[in-house]
Formats: sequence, structure tokens, C-alpha cells
Amino acid sequence: MNYIILAAGVGTRLHPLTNENPKCLYKLDDKMTIIERTVTMINNNDTDCKITIVTGFFEEKIREKFIQFDNVEFVYNPFYKVTNSIASLWFARHYLIGDVTILNADIVFDKNLCENIIVKRLEGTVVLVDSSIKTDGDYNVQVHGDYITVMSKELREYYAEYAGITKLDKFSSKLLSIEITDMVNKGYYDQWYENALVQMIFMHNFRLKYFDICDYHWTEVDNVDDLLNAKKIQVRSDF
Repeated sequence: MNYIILAAGVGTRLHPLTNENPKCLYKLDDKMTIIERTVTMINNNDTDCKITIVTGFFEEKIREKFIQFDNVEFVYNPFYKVTNSIASLWFARHYLIGDVTILNADIVFDKNLCENIIVKRLEGTVVLVDSSIKTDGDYNVQVHGDYITVMSKELREYYAEYAGITKLDKFSSKLLSIEITDMVNKGYYDQWYENALVQMIFMHNFRLKYFDICDYHWTEVDNVDDLLNAKKIQVRSDF
């Protein structure tokens, strides 16, 4: 399995905590940061994997955390101040080969979710969602049967919140690489990469599945309350 962790963002919603550090370098305890925890959990459960981290904001601080990791590589998005995650993934497009799991760097999840879902190969392309979140979701999904019909920040009514993790098979990895390249070439470099998945649904009748993780503990770290929740998840996990 290949893993791509998107860690280029500035984290403006957590200012001033993120004025001098990417939010993925927030320390959950006295041992490791959010992104170190993610990489360590993946390596503990998938011993033959390759991890690519896309950096931007204070990229040198992220790099120095992984000097001793032989399976971690880096891709730098020099335009992180004016682009969004689609540009970061475009810079890492050469790693969209075979089975790939894409994770946002600000996601904190429990041990069971990593063991049971994140490091497992699933059939087709699958986004992880949480159906227990029906209000105040950040990036949300509507579904029909087993498939996603739309994903957007603008949905007022939705089935679940998107959990910031997408799993691709070798077929969909290639399709997504083509789609993000097309969108970036057209100037849509300020979009979330997930919008490319929506484009694939609308324009190419792409079949995008979902997996509900409402029974697991996870959080996206966007504000101080999320940081407190992330610390609770860390305390629960012993890995």
C-alpha cells in the first residue's frame, strides 16, 4: 500500500497556535505530534508500505521529524499559500500508482480504525465518512444506496461528514491522477482534491463508495475543541 499524507496547509483556523508551526506538528503528548502518530500507526500495521508526505508551510520542521524513517519520502508544494489540496496532490501525482490511501495530515484516529480500515485494501474507491455527524460538518457527503452522489462544503442536508481519508485501487488512482491534472491545467488549483472525485462522478459516471466509521473514534483538527478531542483519542490508544 502507498500512503499520501497532505500536510502543506497553513492552518489559519488555529491561529495563533499555528503561526510558526503546521497544525500537524501539534503535540498530542510528550512523545509525538499528530503526523508522527499517524506515520507510526501506519508503519506498525503495514510493515511493507511507502509513505509520501506533501509539505508546504514550514516544510523543514516536518521533514526533521522523519530523518530516521527509511520509507518516508517528501514532496514540496511551493505554492501552498495560494493553492489548495488538489495542487498538493498534483505535485505527488507520480505516487498515485496502485493501491493508495490519501490522508489529510490533521486527522487523528484510534488504533482500531487504523488496523481495521486504513491499512486494509478495500474494493474500488472508498471515502471514509461518519454518519453520526448530521450538523456542523465541515465537508459533507450525500449518498444513494452504496455510493456517493455528491461531496461538498455547501450541503445543508447530508448523510455524513467526510473524514478526510480516501482509499483508491489501481484503476481509480490512475483516473484521479488524470482528473486532478486536467483541473490544475484549467486553473482550478484552489480546489480541494475531493472536488476532483465529484467531477468524476458527474462527468464520468464514476462509482465512489463510502465506508461509515461512526463506531470509531476520530477527529479532524480545525479548532481548539478538536485539539482536546484529539488528546482524548491519543489517551485511549496504546500502540
